[in-house]
Amino acid sequence: MRITMIGTGYVGLVSGACFAEFGAEVICVDVDRAKIDRLNRGEIPIFETGLEELVIRNRKEGRLLFQTDTMEAVSKSDLVFIAVGTPERRGDGAADLQYVFQAARDVAKGIQKFTVVVTKSTVPVGTGEKVARIIREENPDADFEMASNPEFLREGAAIEDFMNPDRVVIGVESERAAQVLKNLYRPLYRSETPILITNIATAELTKYAANAFLATKITFINQLANLCESVGADVHHVAKGMGLDRRIGSQFLQPGPGYGGSCFPKDTQALAKTAREHNQPVGIVEQVIEANRQQKERMIDKIVHALSGTVAGKQLAILGLTFKPNTDDLRDAPALTILPALLRLGAIIRAYDPEGMREAAKFLPGVELVAGPYEACKNADAVVILTEWNQFRNLQLNRLKTLLTPQADGRLVFCDLRNIYEPALMKEQGFHYICVGR
Repeated sequence: MRITMIGTGYVGLVSGACFAEFGAEVICVDVDRAKIDRLNRGEIPIFETGLEELVIRNRKEGRLLFQTDTMEAVSKSDLVFIAVGTPERRGDGAADLQYVFQAARDVAKGIQKFTVVVTKSTVPVGTGEKVARIIREENPDADFEMASNPEFLREGAAIEDFMNPDRVVIGVESERAAQVLKNLYRPLYRSETPILITNIATAELTKYAANAFLATKITFINQLANLCESVGADVHHVAKGMGLDRRIGSQFLQPGPGYGGSCFPKDTQALAKTAREHNQPVGIVEQVIEANRQQKERMIDKIVHALSGTVAGKQLAILGLTFKPNTDDLRDAPALTILPALLRLGAIIRAYDPEGMREAAKFLPGVELVAGPYEACKNADAVVILTEWNQFRNLQLNRLKTLLTPQADGRLVFCDLRNIYEPALMKEQGFHYICVGR
């Protein structure tokens, strides 16, 4: 089976490499020649555990190619996946589909035999129909079927999620297209992966519904954490008590500074926008969006309060910048809201992240980026953990005590916004320990 993957961003590159690992012949196409040149040199433009090895192996074995000529790639393919970006459109929160529609026009010019065209990008309900219309307008003789196959990949665990998914969702309008996609995913049959065959609109909405629900779980536990602080409860015990109920489950019940990343912020906005357009507003999702914004503001207040009401002239050590560990992705990370606000309040910030330094240099002007956690903490008035990277879970506390600057009352301020340390231990070690919901 021959596949063209249009777009070599996070979804396209991971999906293309994994389909090649399944044995398909995959051509990954991108209009960014510099990116294609890097990939052909074996350079991976994103950090994702296991991806580099997968790309190198499948390139070596001839199943994975990278090029810029969309028409030529499509002409050879049985399946074409559109996996381009759908960022939030400025002004109204809708998904910006310009790259999807341009890809559709490019695909139309290359179709020379029966082809299944699949939207892999996260797109609003009705996009598949619009893509099909564009292809027919550009190439009335095109023999193709439209499909939707949303991705459910977690950054940092994308390869595992692709190879061992909870489910595969396939939206089609014909048995012919369904059979092609079922054949593509045949390697998963042995593991008895559930494969849901539905129509295109349902598949498109399923992706948004899943992300919005997970964002709601995160926001719910964050709001409960805030309540716990007011009533003297421990949010970790509350979350455990909830998560042990099999109807609820324990995942996404970790309190923190709010969700970020490439999916939840834009997908909740896009779902809310779509619902309003159809006169069926999803008030829960709209409240989640606002509560998540407020949570980031609350974290700023926590830091300021920990330093006796002002950060002006204070040096802060920020550990972690990416929206989650095991990725280099800063898109909509809490750091992009919290750090600029602290700078405006007069703070001096030195920061370190294991993988996000290159992106941070682009998006966090005014923040000094340093080579390691202890360098960031040297002479700092407070240390702030924003991302729960493993290397921050066992910091040398005695060493930190020699690096931090005590406050006027002798306090050593440690703001742990991911709750990776135990309050009793930190108090015993002599830190003024600030966390979330405990």
